[in-house]
Amino acid sequence: MENVIAAEKSTKYTNDQAFKASLDYFKGDDLAARVWLNKYALKDSDGNIYELSPNDMHRRIASEIARIEVRYPNAMSEDEIFDLIKDFNYIIPQGSPMTGIGNPYQIASLSNCFVIGNGSKSDSYGGIMKIDQEQVQLMKRRGGVGHDLSHIRPKGSAVKNSALTSTGLVPFMERFSNSTREVAQDGRRGALMLSVSINHPDSEDFIDAKLEQGKITGANVSVRIDDAFMRAVKNDEKYTQKYPIHSDNPAFTKDVEARRIWSKIVHNAWKSAEPGILFWDTIINESLPDCYANLGYETVSTNPCGEIPLCPYDSCRLLAINLFAYVNNPFTKEASFDFELFKKHVNKAQRMMDDIIDLELEKIDAILAKINADPEDEEIKRTERNLWTEIRIKAEEGRRTGVGITAEGDMLAALGIRYASEEGTAFSVEVHKTLALAAYRASVEMAAERGAFAIYDSKREENNPFLMRIKDADPALYNDMMEHGRRNIALLTIAPTGSTSLMTQTTSGIEPVFMPVYKRRRKVNPNDKDVRIDFVDEVGDSWEEYVVFHHNFKLWMEINNLDTTINYSNEELDVIIEKSPYYKSTSNDVDWLSKVKMQGAIQKWIDHSISVTINVPNDATEDLVDQLYRTAWEEGCKGVTVYRDGSRSGVLISNETKKEEKPETEGLTTTPILFTSKRPQILEADIVRFQNNKEKWIAFIGILDDRPYEIFTGLSDDEDGILIPRWVTEGSIIKNRNEDGSSRYDFQYKNLRGYKTTIEGLSHKFDPEYWNYAKLISGTLRHGMPIQNVVDLINSLQLSTESINTWKNGVARALKKYVPDGTEIAGQKCSNCSSTQLMYQEGCLTCKNCGSSKCG
Repeated sequence: MENVIAAEKSTKYTNDQAFKASLDYFKGDDLAARVWLNKYALKDSDGNIYELSPNDMHRRIASEIARIEVRYPNAMSEDEIFDLIKDFNYIIPQGSPMTGIGNPYQIASLSNCFVIGNGSKSDSYGGIMKIDQEQVQLMKRRGGVGHDLSHIRPKGSAVKNSALTSTGLVPFMERFSNSTREVAQDGRRGALMLSVSINHPDSEDFIDAKLEQGKITGANVSVRIDDAFMRAVKNDEKYTQKYPIHSDNPAFTKDVEARRIWSKIVHNAWKSAEPGILFWDTIINESLPDCYANLGYETVSTNPCGEIPLCPYDSCRLLAINLFAYVNNPFTKEASFDFELFKKHVNKAQRMMDDIIDLELEKIDAILAKINADPEDEEIKRTERNLWTEIRIKAEEGRRTGVGITAEGDMLAALGIRYASEEGTAFSVEVHKTLALAAYRASVEMAAERGAFAIYDSKREENNPFLMRIKDADPALYNDMMEHGRRNIALLTIAPTGSTSLMTQTTSGIEPVFMPVYKRRRKVNPNDKDVRIDFVDEVGDSWEEYVVFHHNFKLWMEINNLDTTINYSNEELDVIIEKSPYYKSTSNDVDWLSKVKMQGAIQKWIDHSISVTINVPNDATEDLVDQLYRTAWEEGCKGVTVYRDGSRSGVLISNETKKEEKPETEGLTTTPILFTSKRPQILEADIVRFQNNKEKWIAFIGILDDRPYEIFTGLSDDEDGILIPRWVTEGSIIKNRNEDGSSRYDFQYKNLRGYKTTIEGLSHKFDPEYWNYAKLISGTLRHGMPIQNVVDLINSLQLSTESINTWKNGVARALKKYVPDGTEIAGQKCSNCSSTQLMYQEGCLTCKNCGSSKCG
């Protein structure tokens, strides 16, 4: 209540005020400013903004963590915490903590990820529907969810209902996928991981399920593969599948050719980047929480990004440490890594993560209070209440944390070390070993000060391989753990850092522009006497791109004390470029097998998993994918996904061959599509609903030649608005004329009895200002501007009021769904990994390099 009162008394800012302040904070980086303002600035449901820049956000977070710290000995002060997190420099709480800590307006968890499940004996519609509801309940509070399907009986099994036999896994995959798509709208997060054991008789159907275009688009899928299966693949032997899986007395068994199924996994991964692979025996054998499996901590699946294997109803909050911040004299010959400062800050970061667990418990209590206060019948609320009660128990009992890192590639480049080289791998391993020992030292110290996690038992953990590595590396730490215990059941991960990495790069001095990758040499403009370096970056051939590259390369040369006035020979420049900090370190240049081996080496010092995607070029063979997956198993990786460039692009997979046809038109990423005829009197139309502040709006999108031709928007569910039943999702827009000869647009749909219902004067139900902007947008559509460029145009509009700015955001979201899957986007960078390999997938901007996705 105190937080709510304080927020009500705090200053409110307009969108323009906050944007200008955050733009200044991010040194003119428009994208970083908008990401922060849209996703993380404190705001209420009316759109009032209470933070002027990230400084205010970081002060809010520091204040709340300090409030928890005073409960314990040796408390950190608010200023000390603020200095660690300000400017996204050293320690960076990730999305859910950054949004939710100290936020009195949003009843949401601070956890980034959850796993749910009923156990192995819940193969019933009741159990399946319970999981479905729990998945939706978590997603509506912005949680990513994972769950395993190995408990569902295989196709053809006997059931005691009217169907007589089971339909198997795949129909339920579609159910859970559709639930994700349903909840993932209006800014809510919908991220789902479905997994199944290779031991399950339906695992082959699971592996094939996503090959059909448009099916199961709301879920990532991964197969849990055990060592016995991998050995059968290696030795070309048969493998026995069972149901229940791993049962000593199974109801169903079948022997399969392991190598045939493996080839199918490899082929599908080559073709569509799924399924991913979870090396399950490695995960379980290395897992400290699984030492407590019989107490409810048996790992059953992972979160959607694959870096947190979890037991049912456990969750994890994430925090990243910016490795670049510990490089002294970056990008120079004197560069070095400050290990002492790094260890000190890792200790603080682990303490902060433990404090965030206490903050999470408060958030869960608020969720439970809200559920109890809801007017629904107690029976309706039972599943949701039990869900959050179980999550609270796991959070308080195990106190699991997710301390990770960001900017590892930038750290290595700043030190002059090539990523995934032998030197790079060795240095990264040393950094992660240092992180693991420092974090575990902090957890042991907190156990002495605050108490160990509730079920800690040293005897249960004495043979755990990860803990044995801790013992060998730091015997004193291990002995202290035996005496005091550990505060947290598991501590470490490497997760995608999402939009926070974009803000980190902008504020902490990382210069991702210093990436002159030598691909080809030619003079772009022979008449320009001032151009002395005749190189073109791999990003393209245009003069504008060349100028940017030339500027960045010249700047890099200046940093490295190279004379930019000398007209270097080709041979001399070859040598210079080979010394470039990012040379051979971009996603397309890294040796893939070396990257897998690097992942396996680092994995030995991370008690959870590493979220990583191996990117290979479009012409990569299935044999290469096979080799990458096998190497990952041999090197001790816990999971791996391979993405072949263009493998999810459908008909656009041959984009590269059409490159020459692209017109030299600035800003266009694809050729404009010209409509072949004038507007027909009747156009088929889709309906898209969205919210503008607290008002419900509706968009009518006319379709011609299978693409948007025009758009109309207006208020919905209002006396003066457009009242259409929510089940109506399509109809027709009809152009008619009034008696005075003026034109009007009507909307017509069929009601449930099949009769036509017409709403006349569609165009007259709009505020004139919205109507005029809609005409402008319709004009760009009718003249063939590619949909993604229309979306970019709408997003770039700076309109007069906050209300119309939020309206145009809704229009942009409505149109994004029409961008063809696989459409590649030029001129933008991934907010997670800074890759320029972006494409649209399901209306979301998706990175082909790291797989991160941005919707809305």
